[in-house]
Amino acid sequence: MWPIQQYGDGMDSVEIYTDGACRGNPGPGGWAAVLRSGAHEKILRGSAAQTTNNRMELTAAVSALQALTRPASVVLYTDSKYVQQGISEWLPAWRARGWKTAGRKPVKNLDLWQALHQATAGHAIEWRWVRGHSGNAYNEEVDRLANEAIDKMLSVAGNV
Repeated sequence: MWPIQQYGDGMDSVEIYTDGACRGNPGPGGWAAVLRSGAHEKILRGSAAQTTNNRMELTAAVSALQALTRPASVVLYTDSKYVQQGISEWLPAWRARGWKTAGRKPVKNLDLWQALHQATAGHAIEWRWVRGHSGNAYNEEVDRLANEAIDKMLSVAGNV
């Protein structure tokens, strides 16, 4: 893993910004994450041919946390209320109900919610919502990177 800064308690300190994008919903999508620790940065991104914005938002968070190779103290920024509220508020109740919503329906994007839950293990994570397109430099950067991932996928596929 790239060099990371440690807190006084010995835990690695990582700041993560994530975003997902979709052209149509569903449609071609992209996701991106920027991981920062001290003066070091790591950029992750990817795309999917047919997906939804929520799936891309979740994929960005899952991928970022899976990139951590040892326990870390993480502040994860997302402009997705779906991700922030889902992990902070809804997930414990979904799990208690066997991955069902309050209305007893199956949780949408179950595979990604389960992957996200698993990816949080061993980390101390503070989930922060940031308003999208409001001038936050790192949120703007991950938005740009997610859209570039879509553009690259479409150009390779000859769809541009």
